[in-house]
Amino acid sequence: MKNSVMKRIEQIQNDIQFWGTVFVRDKEKTYVDASFGYANRADHIKNEVGTRYGIASGCKLFTAIAICQLVEEGKISFDTKMTEFLSFDFPNFDKNITIHHLLTHTSGVPDYFDEEEMDDFEDLWIENPMYHLRSLEDFLPLFQNGHMKFSPGERFHYNNAGFILLGLIVEKASGLPFKEYVQQRVFEKAYMADSGYFALDSLPGKTAIGYIDNEDGTWKTNAYSIPVQGGSDGGAFVTAKDMAKLWNALLNYQLFSKELTEQLLTSHAKEEDGDYYGYGVWIEKNNDIAIKYHVMGYDPGVSFHSAYYPKTDVSLVVCSNKSVGAFSVMNSIEEELDLVETL
Repeated sequence: MKNSVMKRIEQIQNDIQFWGTVFVRDKEKTYVDASFGYANRADHIKNEVGTRYGIASGCKLFTAIAICQLVEEGKISFDTKMTEFLSFDFPNFDKNITIHHLLTHTSGVPDYFDEEEMDDFEDLWIENPMYHLRSLEDFLPLFQNGHMKFSPGERFHYNNAGFILLGLIVEKASGLPFKEYVQQRVFEKAYMADSGYFALDSLPGKTAIGYIDNEDGTWKTNAYSIPVQGGSDGGAFVTAKDMAKLWNALLNYQLFSKELTEQLLTSHAKEEDGDYYGYGVWIEKNNDIAIKYHVMGYDPGVSFHSAYYPKTDVSLVVCSNKSVGAFSVMNSIEEELDLVETL
């Protein structure tokens, strides 16, 4: 079985020139632990098992975990209204937006990158220099004067700005900068020793540079295509093994109680004609039974998928420093191991 999985991955790597690291394991064995392509293309430094990768929106789960920890400590609740914690000026926002709404993409707040209105993330930085975006507050001018898209709770609409607001609530409730909070309370508790919110202009060693392939065969890095430093809506760097440790810590209640873990993994909203959404995590169901919990992230020069399959107790992580590829690899592994078979 292990050899057949590797053959499928190697075939995809040959077909689409996949670059990145793939890690798949259950409690008893590792199915895949392999890396492909270059972390540094110009200097021919290869990706390897310990390479750090950007994961874009894949780290919305870290923000949801932080919120759940603060709920457990009694500092906030899921029904806490945004305005109770944030004193910034939001002239057109509904006063009834709760933390639950923000966590489930049902708040209706305007987004700074709205996929219903634009499809190229790089276009954002033409008028808003990406090198100015280092703190969560730096993102506020991109959306705080916008108008509501709909009333809170009315429907699901994927929203990055909502998770910026959640990060600001984490800062206010904990007294710590968001990145420091996650480092101390999430990464360290999950033994994710090689992960962090690193700035593009001061990346640590063994970190993959993101690459954008052009149709004419040329390429460029993503240095001017994403914010210089990530935050509560995306942009952390992890190793594949660290991400597997995160699933283990979450599902073994090392980050907070079983009750809150189950609430995080409960279906609270549904994408139209798509999957369900918990708190910071996508949920795929079959006959009302959860068969897959997953997170994903796409930025220019980043593609990422990671999932946990409760029936087989398998954790899967696919990190790539190219804009596409992770989805194809994940799908092939799922087919080979029957990870999402019909129940």
